[in-house]
Amino acid sequence: MSQWEVVIGLETHAQLRTKSKIFSGSSTAFGADPNVQANAVDIALPGVLPVLNREAVVCAIKFGLAVGANIAPRSIFARKNYFYPDLPKGYQISQFEVPVVQGGGLTIKVGVANDPNATATDKRVRLTRAHLEEDAGKSLHEDFHGRSGIDLNRAGTPLLEIVTEPDMRSSVEAVAYARALHALVQWIGICDGNMQEGSFRCDANVSVRHPGEPLGTRREIKNLNSFRFMQQAIDFEVQWQINEITEGRAIQQATVLFDPDTGTTRAMRSKEDAHDYRYFPDPDLLPLEIGPDWIAEVKSGMPELPQAMQARFQAEYGLSAYDAAILTSSRAMADYFAAAVTATGPANAKGIANWTMGELAARLNREEREIADAPISPVQLAGLIMRIADSTISNNIAKKVFDALWNGEGESADAIIASQGLQQITDTGAIGKIIDEVLAANPKSVEEFRAGKEKAFNALVGQAMKAARGKANPQQVSDLLKIKLGA
Repeated sequence: MSQWEVVIGLETHAQLRTKSKIFSGSSTAFGADPNVQANAVDIALPGVLPVLNREAVVCAIKFGLAVGANIAPRSIFARKNYFYPDLPKGYQISQFEVPVVQGGGLTIKVGVANDPNATATDKRVRLTRAHLEEDAGKSLHEDFHGRSGIDLNRAGTPLLEIVTEPDMRSSVEAVAYARALHALVQWIGICDGNMQEGSFRCDANVSVRHPGEPLGTRREIKNLNSFRFMQQAIDFEVQWQINEITEGRAIQQATVLFDPDTGTTRAMRSKEDAHDYRYFPDPDLLPLEIGPDWIAEVKSGMPELPQAMQARFQAEYGLSAYDAAILTSSRAMADYFAAAVTATGPANAKGIANWTMGELAARLNREEREIADAPISPVQLAGLIMRIADSTISNNIAKKVFDALWNGEGESADAIIASQGLQQITDTGAIGKIIDEVLAANPKSVEEFRAGKEKAFNALVGQAMKAARGKANPQQVSDLLKIKLGA
């Protein structure tokens, strides 16, 4: 057992996909000029009153249902008081004592490598809560010499803050959880997951202890908006804390920032506790009441969740657990695969899975595209797989057809096969004639094969396929060649 145990809990801010802010009608669209999307409520002019956005509550209910949490029938909004230049009111409207989502959890895969035969371990990360709150504005430093600018467009944007129990024991587990949560909030449609725009950002609470001892003093690493940086930041922080304790210095609770350029964390301020924020119920907002009928209505519109879909793909299509997990790694990929299977039938599901995870994924990765923007539609891919399945074309020819579809050279695999004359040669007589010509032209390879050199056989197959311009059925070529060689 290691001398040290790492203890990690994550707090994640997921920006909710609503058209307007949580307490006002201002737009939440990204990229507008500074301060053009901030109205009287957002900038806290005297006499204004907040009005709760119903769609933000629906997002919270969806999340609670997805993680098996308790959805509070009555929850309270509170004022979290602190001063910061981009917080116009001097407080943030959040939830404290009674959050809308309570408990639940997320199962993650730990130790998965890019290997279908790798052993993956399931781990359940418990959730403490998820609560609704508003975002603050943004301070701008780079464009102002000796001063700071304030952009309040983001002030009032709806957030769901998702808090875990301190259940993770390594940076690898923390990243696995963050990735799973990132996929889930996109899957159920409550967050676009854009980390570059700040729609999904994590704070990591990190401490170390000797196994069996009470929890150590934690330090919170703020605003991690990259999975790679999250792992680097936690690994550095863990080693830093171990070194401090080993050298006899006590860890002070603090908020720290990670510098990607140096790979180090640095203290930002001493960490506040709840009492420092002087929480009290917001007098301008009534308690949020969510009845069983509302929950049932939201549940009826929920998509099938990833784990349920994985199990179905394995049961209905005979896919491996690995394939099912890859195909459900994003809602867009799962939808693409399902649409292609619908177009061609379940008998071809394995072929569609292979091409979706293989050729299609590789091309998308090379061109840095999302699957939703793929030039080949699920129906077009299904048509290609059907022509492989009925031996109209070989796998090698299929790659040529795939390229043509990708480049927009035809509406369907059938059209491209017909226009380019790519249909596979399956006539035994025609293939036999090609083989006879190859054997006559390659007496040395024939002699080597009969002398026991297996590589010579492969060379002859290659020559036959070349002579057929890749259009002969490879299995037929191999079988006829064996017959003619007396093998």
